Amino acid sequence: MKMRWQTSSFSAVAASIIYVVFTLLAYLHYADAFSPMSNWLSDLGNPQVNQSGALLYNTGCILASVGLLVFFLGLGRWITADGRVRTLVRIAQISGVASSIALIITALFPLGPQTAVHSLAGKIHVIFLGFFLTFSATVFLKRRSSVKWPAYLGFLSAIVNFIYGAFLYSTFVAEWAAIGMFIVYVLVAALAFRELPSKRQARQAQAAKIV
Repeated sequence: MKMRWQTSSFSAVAASIIYVVFTLLAYLHYADAFSPMSNWLSDLGNPQVNQSGALLYNTGCILASVGLLVFFLGLGRWITADGRVRTLVRIAQISGVASSIALIITALFPLGPQTAVHSLAGKIHVIFLGFFLTFSATVFLKRRSSVKWPAYLGFLSAIVNFIYGAFLYSTFVAEWAAIGMFIVYVLVAALAFRELPSKRQARQAQAAKIV
């Protein structure tokens, strides 16, 4: 079967690229030293320390979140006749959407001027991201026609995210690791997602079986 770029897959890849590009642009405007050992990524969006680059970072977070929302909503194509898979997909979708909304809130209420709201939204983002990673990775294992190895990357990402959120939330490099792992997983999931047949192809295959 020829693989085509579905809207959901394209949105996931675009979201990842947008986040990385806008983060780099914001970094170029950051006046002081900046590293994973001494800075949050959110420091790039803090207008008090990155006056000329904060808007770039926060805009990138919002645009990336919108792209991820499209990807999460499109995961309905993962659903099969198996009720367990349907439940897993729905939980992954809801968790992904919630994490994206929380990320948008962190951008609208940046570190510095709105630290309290930003921190709360950031914690909610981490929690729901963990649910998305866990349940979406499980879908790869449960769907008979899916490749299995992305599941292990998803579980590894979930573990890193959990360690960061539960034990190392105040550790800069742990945040970088969790976000980096998530981006890699989303890209892998988006590429694997391309292998799924479209609704039209699925109907045609079902009709062929009946005949």
